[in-house]
Amino acid sequence: MTDPIPARDLRVSDDERRHVIALLERATGRGVIDLDEFTSRVDTALAARTRGELNAVLVDLPGLVHPDRPTGPPATRAAAPQRRAARAPVPGGGELLSAQLGSVNRRGRWEVPGHLRIQVAMGTVELDFTETDVPATVEIDFDVTAGSVELRLPEHARVDRDGISATLASIEEKLRGGDGSGPLFVLRGSVRAGSVEVKGPRRRWLRKR
Repeated sequence: MTDPIPARDLRVSDDERRHVIALLERATGRGVIDLDEFTSRVDTALAARTRGELNAVLVDLPGLVHPDRPTGPPATRAAAPQRRAARAPVPGGGELLSAQLGSVNRRGRWEVPGHLRIQVAMGTVELDFTETDVPATVEIDFDVTAGSVELRLPEHARVDRDGISATLASIEEKLRGGDGSGPLFVLRGSVRAGSVEVKGPRRRWLRKR
């Protein structure tokens, strides 16, 4: 008769990983861990294959019970994270949009660089390109962890998303036809436990007089 597999060696599912990430979001919101540690722990949770590996990202958080909790001194409490939403130049040209526990919104007339880097941790970024001048090619690099990005593209825009990867995340493209004569948006980078949604222009309803 074979011995039962220890609980810590059992394989985990995507639902269990999502549950742990939700607990990490809660801990970050309470200031138990900071955003850098949150991002690092999410990466560990996404790569975890067993319950022991998954529980490792939670064992030092107060108020959580783990059957495989190791012994040792409690971790020190991290400083409360601050809500940050910032824009900054990218080395080599372009612009960085960063939303950490905050949000970034661009709509109407705004200066669109040829290269954008979007960095999100538990935040949101919404960019509307439909009412401004857009270069022939816009390269967008993503680094998204447990956040969301919405891109609203101009009519006839084209999208190349071969360079973007998703882990426990969703990437949706909802463009309506078009002849492909508009600007090209090249999407690259990674989305972890978050979402990217690409939409076309808003519909304009004509009122009957």
